[in-house]
Amino acid sequence: MATIKRIFAREILDSRAFPTVEATVELDNGMVAKSAVPSGTSTGANEAVELRDHDPLRFAGKGVTRAVKNVNEILAPALIGKDPTTQTAIDQLLVNLDGSPNKAALGANAILSVSQAVSKAGALVHNLPLYQYFFLKYKLVEAVSTPSPIFNLINGGAHGAGNLDIQEFQIVPATHKKFSEALQIGVEIFLALDEVLIGKGAVHSVGIEGGFAPDLYSNADAFQLFLEAIARTNYHIAKDLFLAIDAGSNHYYANGKYKLRDRSEPYSADEMIAYYKTLHEKYSLISVEDGLHESDWDGWKKMTAELQDKMMIIGDDFLTTNKQYVLKAIAEKACTAVLVKPNQIGTVSETVEVVKIAKDAGWQTVFSHRSGETTDDFIADMAVGLGGDFAKFGAPNRGERVAKYNRLWEIEKELEAQK
Repeated sequence: MATIKRIFAREILDSRAFPTVEATVELDNGMVAKSAVPSGTSTGANEAVELRDHDPLRFAGKGVTRAVKNVNEILAPALIGKDPTTQTAIDQLLVNLDGSPNKAALGANAILSVSQAVSKAGALVHNLPLYQYFFLKYKLVEAVSTPSPIFNLINGGAHGAGNLDIQEFQIVPATHKKFSEALQIGVEIFLALDEVLIGKGAVHSVGIEGGFAPDLYSNADAFQLFLEAIARTNYHIAKDLFLAIDAGSNHYYANGKYKLRDRSEPYSADEMIAYYKTLHEKYSLISVEDGLHESDWDGWKKMTAELQDKMMIIGDDFLTTNKQYVLKAIAEKACTAVLVKPNQIGTVSETVEVVKIAKDAGWQTVFSHRSGETTDDFIADMAVGLGGDFAKFGAPNRGERVAKYNRLWEIEKELEAQK
């Protein structure tokens, strides 16, 4: 069996012009694998710690030379001679070398870059596509298939231009559609939305996740834009597609209330739940992500109890791909789905464990990009190999987003050819 001969890391830029970490693993048989780590803009308080330099004279303090140094001088020497297919053992070694409860010592970005690159190297050793390697290694599902996409077409909150409170306004093609058909739906509505915005003379830049960031008066206006765009296509809401949101409610929460520009008085948790129910009735809202503040466990339990028969209740900042919080949410019936982001927890193995726990509980799994992305399509293969139900990679726009959708499209073709 091939073993690890060399590991090294370097700084590269993510899609926001922030540095991030890319690790390369060289095996003694000449095979080479590399992987880059994404970074979030809207982050949960319990995410694994991303190590940055905080040197104001270099990349506005966003440099990651310390994380790179930790890969090259601490993590790499410890893995020389290791079998890259022993992912769990390698990840545990990485966690032990860090020694902190949240990977703050060496940096989750340093650790994950190595963990992901090692998994790619393991796939090379077995001469398998990465998704097949994950599927055969972990056996979380009986057969591989491509997940349904969730498209973030209007960017608000921390992802947009600052005039919308809700962070993501999404469309979700019906899950009976094959991936390529769902992708076509996303693209055609994205293009129709552009036409609608132009026709209205609306100023609309592109947000950091590829969706439009239009200058609108209220959150309700975004839903109306969707209806107008869909009307320009051959698709029908609640038949071919549904609407969804990432509320990103941490960003408009203060003193136990939620402040949306749609009305003068702030909302209580109960009123937010009622608001989401109204959106479901009016716009066929099929899922809400981070609908309440990450600390409001009682609110999450009530939201799940009242809305779970109508939509997915997805935890992101609420759960941070963390086994501890996922187990608690399962026990307390505080969610019905988990957003899966490997950099929230820091290793491939810990991510797999969270996905298995969620699946065993009957939850939906939504594999996700981050706002600061690279062209590494690792997350697309992971979503397929671990049996993800949905893939949320942003709009079908900007190279770092399109790379992942194109990879899913490629995988779909490979799976069809095998039938």
